[in-house]
Amino acid sequence: MTPLNRRILDLLEDGDRLFAPYGPTIGEIRTLAVGIRDRLVRSDLSTDSPVCLCIEDKPHLLAALLASLAGAPHFILPHAFHPQVLRDLREAKPFRLILTDSDVEPPKGATVIRLEDCRPGDRPLRLVRPPDQPFVSLFTGGSTGKPRIWSKTAANLFGEAFYIAHTLGVGNRDCLLSTVPPQHIYGLLYSVLLPFVAQARVLRRTCTFPREILDALEKEKATVLVSVPIHYRALRSGDLRPFSLRLAFSSAAPLDPGDAACFLEKTGVAVTEIYGSTETGGVATRADGGKEGFWTPYACIEWKILSERLCVRSDFISPDLPRDAEGYFITSDRVSQVEGNLFRFLGRADHIVKIAGKRVDLEEIRERIRRIPGVTDAFITVLPPNRTQRAEIAALVATDLPARDLRAAIRSLEGSHGRPRRIRTVRAIPTLPNGKIDRERVEQILNAPRSPKKERESTVNLSRSPLPDP
Repeated sequence: MTPLNRRILDLLEDGDRLFAPYGPTIGEIRTLAVGIRDRLVRSDLSTDSPVCLCIEDKPHLLAALLASLAGAPHFILPHAFHPQVLRDLREAKPFRLILTDSDVEPPKGATVIRLEDCRPGDRPLRLVRPPDQPFVSLFTGGSTGKPRIWSKTAANLFGEAFYIAHTLGVGNRDCLLSTVPPQHIYGLLYSVLLPFVAQARVLRRTCTFPREILDALEKEKATVLVSVPIHYRALRSGDLRPFSLRLAFSSAAPLDPGDAACFLEKTGVAVTEIYGSTETGGVATRADGGKEGFWTPYACIEWKILSERLCVRSDFISPDLPRDAEGYFITSDRVSQVEGNLFRFLGRADHIVKIAGKRVDLEEIRERIRRIPGVTDAFITVLPPNRTQRAEIAALVATDLPARDLRAAIRSLEGSHGRPRRIRTVRAIPTLPNGKIDRERVEQILNAPRSPKKERESTVNLSRSPLPDP
């Protein structure tokens, strides 16, 4: 038995320990994992035939992952359970079965197995899948481009969870509250695997509304908050106070320094930002509210810079990623090294575009617009050319400024080739449940005809709303 599998099984020995307040116990999760494995094995699927996993409940999700390590088929986690997402996933990675604890509409050719049909098993749980073999894949929402499927091994995910627990100080006295769904890499790591390996507890429900988050912090005495920038922004206007918090994490997008400062002032807790991706796993952290912009790489991460591109080598990287001769994956992130073992994020390589024959950094434009007084956020993109016009820079700006004043401020920015030609204003940039930009919704707003009635459209929605029907 491998050392990692041994560590996982050792954690399962404490059967009476609660994984979540009011249940279930680790023992109940273990027996459910056996039941899931037995039910899927009876379906005559090979271990190479994937099963789509549409499970929101954190203990149930942990049981399913353990079942895969115990010999159940490979699972795929879709980023949402909307019918169109499941159809897209099946087209990209054909699957026959969906295992779910909720109501989902299966795509044609797929069969649904309800979790309640998986009767708990009383046999010992044996982990037979090697830690370096993929056991789960994540279907990303395409916040930075085309949706992708990234496979992960137990060494990737459980290894990172053990590292987080040890390095960031999460332990058996902690109770975690998460505002992000567990089918995304950040939520999966920090609200399912981390509490398991740290022997902590986690709230079963995913809180998304400000009042819901604050009530849970007060009632459940949560000590660790797992959240995203849009929720930290929303909490500024709520009755935020220290509660029982001692740690707070943020990921998916840069945290606004003002939001970080407000959270620190009201709670006494500095938010630790996590830098990474689904495919690379975690890479670095910072807890200064983005004031200096310096990131501290994980101690277990090896990194270098080639032509401003960040290159990483670690045990958390998906086996699907290409590597150079030395085993480094070359990311699309542009960075610069600063004093010591720190780096500063400069933007993405794919944010450098040519407009009118000149190189334009979209991230630089975004930061310049964000510095305009009265602007809270901005999203910058390039609209493709058509028959009547060339490619042009477009900006979706979160602001309460009158449109005329905003346009005047943007026109004053240096470099005519780097100024957005199409500008739309909203109260907040639309985001997905995992906190990343909802590019589909953004493009709809940018491409919609200008209308005074819709000019001030509100897009803040902290609920886990499904994707719009196609």
